[in-house]
Formats: sequence, C-alpha cells, structure tokens
Amino acid sequence: MSHRAEQKQLIAQNVKPDSKRRVSLGLALADLDKDASFTIYKDSAGRIILEPHISVPLAEVWLFRNKVARDSVARGLRQIDSAKRLGSFAKFSKDDEP
Repeated sequence: MSHRAEQKQLIAQNVKPDSKRRVSLGLALADLDKDASFTIYKDSAGRIILEPHISVPLAEVWLFRNKVARDSVARGLRQIDSAKRLGSFAKFSKDDEP
C-alpha cells in the first residue's frame, strides 16, 4: 500500500451496510476505470481502505519490469504525438505513382 500523503474527498456520510453487510460505492467509483479491481486494507485505526489497481496480462508484464524498454516505448509515443502535429505527408508518398 502506498504511504504518500493524499487529499481526501468526502463522498457520503452515515452510510449503513445492508443486511448482507454491503455498502454502495457508486458515487465513489463514478470515474474509476471499468477494469479496476481492489486490494482491501484495514488499518490500525479501523479504517477500511480500497486501493484500486489494473491487472496487467502476464505476457505484457515484462515491459513494466524493463525500464529501458518502457522508456523506449514512452519515447516512441512522444514521437508519434509530435508527428501528428506536423500534418500530413501524403504529398510525399510514392505509393500512388505509376
């Protein structure tokens, strides 16, 4: 679990569990990624903490563990973003020439 200082936003107060001990988190999850899962913690003060995370397929985890590869992908994505701003290069294409 992350231990950095974070801002809290009040979502609801005096929420009571239903007969099956469930509470609704609808408002709190409104902007959460649909594929998120949770790790659930209970701290020494009795607070219940839901930490959302996204699972990474095993075949792709190597990228997250390899800083050189991850930096290379990030650099490539920045280059693509820069290229989009340059405009079309269609007039330089030789594909349409006989």
